[in-house]
Amino acid sequence: MQDNSTKNIVLAIVLCLVVVFGWSSFAQYMGWIPAPDPQLVAQQEAAQKQIAEDEAKRKAEAEQAALLPNFTPAPGRDITIETPLFRAVMYSGGGALRSFELKKYRMSLEPNAPLVNIVSERTAAVAPLGLVINSQPSWSTGKWAVTSDTTKDMHISEGKGTLSLDGEVDNLRVNRQLTFDSGSYLIEETLTLVNQSDQSRSIRLAYTVAADSRNAAGDRYDAMRLAWDNNGSLDEETSLETLQQQGRMLNGRILWAGPMSNYFLAAVLPGVPEDCTLKGRAQNSVFRAAVEPSDIVLGPGASRTLTVRYWLGPKDRKLLLNVSEELAKSVDLGMFSLIAKGLLWILQHFYDLVHNWGIAIIMLTFVIKGLFWPLTAKSYSSMEKMKKLQPRMVALREKYKDDREQMNKEVMNLYKTYGVNPASGCVPILVQLPVFFGLYQALLTFIELRHAPFISTLPGTDLLWLADLSSKDPYYITPIIMGITMVVQQKMSPPPADPTQRKIMMFLPIIFTFLFLGFPSGLVIYWLVNNILSIFQQWLMMRKTTKKMTA
Repeated sequence: MQDNSTKNIVLAIVLCLVVVFGWSSFAQYMGWIPAPDPQLVAQQEAAQKQIAEDEAKRKAEAEQAALLPNFTPAPGRDITIETPLFRAVMYSGGGALRSFELKKYRMSLEPNAPLVNIVSERTAAVAPLGLVINSQPSWSTGKWAVTSDTTKDMHISEGKGTLSLDGEVDNLRVNRQLTFDSGSYLIEETLTLVNQSDQSRSIRLAYTVAADSRNAAGDRYDAMRLAWDNNGSLDEETSLETLQQQGRMLNGRILWAGPMSNYFLAAVLPGVPEDCTLKGRAQNSVFRAAVEPSDIVLGPGASRTLTVRYWLGPKDRKLLLNVSEELAKSVDLGMFSLIAKGLLWILQHFYDLVHNWGIAIIMLTFVIKGLFWPLTAKSYSSMEKMKKLQPRMVALREKYKDDREQMNKEVMNLYKTYGVNPASGCVPILVQLPVFFGLYQALLTFIELRHAPFISTLPGTDLLWLADLSSKDPYYITPIIMGITMVVQQKMSPPPADPTQRKIMMFLPIIFTFLFLGFPSGLVIYWLVNNILSIFQQWLMMRKTTKKMTA
């Protein structure tokens, strides 16, 4: 009886399975139940495969994070990095700069004057080159240790040297590899971040630079400002009030940014310039800039390696071009940059011959004057004709003094009859203006002319005179002589027939003299020598005309 019961139970189970699976197949065959979609099945299998791969990757990253060497923080200390170009002091607790002295540049002309220090004591207080991670200053909130094989100081006489710093900031492992070059002012950094948590995180970074405003002369010709290159276009914020009160913030493709003067620059060059945020501010005479790239996302145990570069040094176009053309644009040559570059090229060649920038400027003036000599000669010829017509013009003005329209008509007919161009005296000046402005901008930004002497001391004395062609004449001798040469030129030229024009021309030498009082002495020397050559040319033309009249 029991055996029959067992057999019946087994038979019932088999019959149930036949009914279930048989009915499903029969229903699918009859179309009552749709068959599984092969594409849907493939998608489900792919999704399951992706989940398995993601899980395997997560486990691998977690294992990698677990295999990181143990981090033991060390007390912070100053590390000196010395190359032939600079002497930097960096704090091991985060990598912020304490000092950055330029060995080839001094603050003044005095022999024992201090070296130019991009990062002074005041500047060090805002921790330039310090990383900001998730709004936290890593140099004060993190724990750090030096992991590179280095002693207290690094001396790099040739090639490159690397300082490696390991840290923990906001539950992130941070490694900074800072590479210094003996032949450049560029600092290259490789930054590695590792997420030590078991959750995905969004990381926001900020790279910082700063500079002391005392690195600029502080006058209207050389003031510290915030500068940047946004997608290939140079821009500046020159308002100290704006930078102090509200700062400056913008977004874009920031190729580089930082504070700069006419001759020195502290800039950060993000490795990925797209979608960066620039923040700039001035406080306590220190100009600071921070560049924030777009946020990065790190999964549990994941790591990311980033690159960034810093420039702290002079605005030497050759050295800057070795970094990038965009960084070389920090030497702003203005709207006449093409002319300025050409003048600098000629000037450099003359200096290589005579080894005196003042003499090189005088030689350049001779070249420019030679190029414009035919135009100036034609102008002087027209002015001589004007001189002969002066009595007739005076008679016409007297005759038609009550009919201004008719007077102007008769005067123009007189010009036309004798082939005189009334604007001929202005043409040479107008044509030379682009050259003047190009040279002006070149002399203001050419680092080689900073503290470059012409005549170092006033003859017969120990007083410094034209010892710095990038700054004004301290005794205003050259601009006053230049004003006198302008008066001489006016005396040699026919006076304008119009009384108003005569008065304006009388004041022109005075206006120019006061304008040139604060100009770089190198530019005043150019204009002064140009005036002397113009007087000589005018004297030759007058002598030639006198000989013709005598003959």
